Amino acid sequence: MINFNVSPVTGKEIEYIQDVINNRHLSGNGKYTSLCHNWIKNKTGTKKALLTTSCTHALEISALLLDIQSGDEIIMPSYTFVSTANAFVLRGAEIVFVDIRPDTMNIDETKIEDAITDKTKAIVPVHYAGVACEMDTIMDIAKRHNLFVVEDAAQGLMSTYKGKMLGTIGHLGTFSFHETKNFISGEGGALLINDERFIDRAEIIREKGTNRAQFFRGQVDKYTWQDIGSSYSPSELNAAYLFAQLENIDALLTKRLGVWNSYYSGFEELEDYGYIELPYIPNTVEHNGHIFYLKCKDLNERSNIIRALKNSGIQSTFHFVPLHSSPAGEKFGYFSNQDNFTTRESERIVRLPLYNDITDEDIQKVIEAIYTFYGRKSINADSFAARTY
Repeated sequence: MINFNVSPVTGKEIEYIQDVINNRHLSGNGKYTSLCHNWIKNKTGTKKALLTTSCTHALEISALLLDIQSGDEIIMPSYTFVSTANAFVLRGAEIVFVDIRPDTMNIDETKIEDAITDKTKAIVPVHYAGVACEMDTIMDIAKRHNLFVVEDAAQGLMSTYKGKMLGTIGHLGTFSFHETKNFISGEGGALLINDERFIDRAEIIREKGTNRAQFFRGQVDKYTWQDIGSSYSPSELNAAYLFAQLENIDALLTKRLGVWNSYYSGFEELEDYGYIELPYIPNTVEHNGHIFYLKCKDLNERSNIIRALKNSGIQSTFHFVPLHSSPAGEKFGYFSNQDNFTTRESERIVRLPLYNDITDEDIQKVIEAIYTFYGRKSINADSFAARTY
């Protein structure tokens, strides 16, 4: 069986976790949390980075920081994970879904302005597959309408837009370190604070509503309940695992992009035949190889491809079911204008196995299985295996 995902291991994870156990500090905000904070801040250039227990919780902190209230409207794509919407619905907001671009599967920046009302509070672009949204346009719209921007960069660590790290362009940004991501802690996330006015309150919200962080820095002589908040700090065990990944991020990224590029070159002929579409990467973007997907003709063909791959011992899957068509999406939001591409394009996507330990032989098997499904054989079959590591 060729698995869809296998979590990466760099070799230092056990050593660092053992160090945490030896030091008897497991609860978080210790040595490895600090190392991760500093690494993220220095690597991305954000003003403040805070580890969280998930990207979901980083988004929830963002909603608290923006003081989202009942009746506020939040603009986002429908093609995203439920956490993007839930974080704001929990504060009473109504979600306004905007159509996506069929090329990148990201929010269509040209449709955002029509969705703005006097209730709009924020725009939440989602960088699908680690490929950046058109952030210059989005930030310009936000500035002209006095709106906040929260980047859902759950899939986007190490990707850039015009040289800027994803997560650092909006007022706030969020990352995920879930085991399905490129760089992981099992469960985990991070909040990037790019607007200094949110730094102090973010620390308080993350610490259950207390000024505990200031107390441990010696800035106050005791800590007390200051604000609403919750327990958003991950364990030191998670932080230790993550730091081992961050230390080796360039090697992990190079390997993953090698797999992605091998798929892309292997399927180019099939795209030339007109059977599939390959991912589109704008020239303003550097992506991190988070997802490799094919676009087939329609939902029926996708189901048949996934079934055929399963019969060949290959795990594959589709991705998000558009939120606006779900029971909760209908209850807590509405679609602005027409759904021209969101549903149609979401039904065409087939995601293929992509992880650092996948072998050249397995990459070749996946490619050959797709060609076989379409009744074709590539003239370059012998060169399918990865060559760009």
